[in-house]
Amino acid sequence: MKITLARIDDRLIHGQVTTVWSKVANAQRIIICNDDVFNDEVRRTLLRQAAPPGIKVNVVNIEKAVAVYHNPQYKDETVFYLFTRPQDALAMVKKGVQIETLNIGGMAWQPGKKQLTKTVSLDQSDINAFRELDKLGIHLDLRVVASDPSMNILEKIEELSIAE
Repeated sequence: MKITLARIDDRLIHGQVTTVWSKVANAQRIIICNDDVFNDEVRRTLLRQAAPPGIKVNVVNIEKAVAVYHNPQYKDETVFYLFTRPQDALAMVKKGVQIETLNIGGMAWQPGKKQLTKTVSLDQSDINAFRELDKLGIHLDLRVVASDPSMNILEKIEELSIAE
C-alpha cells in the first residue's frame, strides 16, 4: 500500500479535504482510521456520501486499517489516511504502518484541551503521542491548508509552552 498523505483532521471529509487535500494526495482511496467513527453507523454513512468524485472512502477501525495495510492484495493501492487524533496514527505506526509525514490540520477544542493554533487544540495525551511519533522518525507537518507554510508541531508546542 502506498500512503500518499496521512492527515489528522477531526472534521474528516469536508470542503478543504474534498477540494484541496484529496488533489494533493492523488490517491485512489481515502481510509478513515478511527474506532469511534467506525462504530457510528450514521457518521460512517455520511462520510462515504461526502467522498470526493472518483475516490473511494472506507471507514475502518485501527485493527482493520493495519490488517489491510499489510495485506499484499492492496500493495499497489494508493491511499490517503484520515485520522481524528494522533493516538490512532501512533497505534498504526507501532504496528508497522509506514507513515513518513503526518499532516496536522484540525483538532477541535474540547474541555481539558489547550489551544495551540486557530484550528488545533491539544491535551497532554495528544502531545505525548506527537512526541512519540517524532521519536519514531515521523515528520510532523502542521498545516491547515496545502498552501500554508509547514510548521513542526512540537516546536509550536514548546514555543507556546502548553505541555506539562
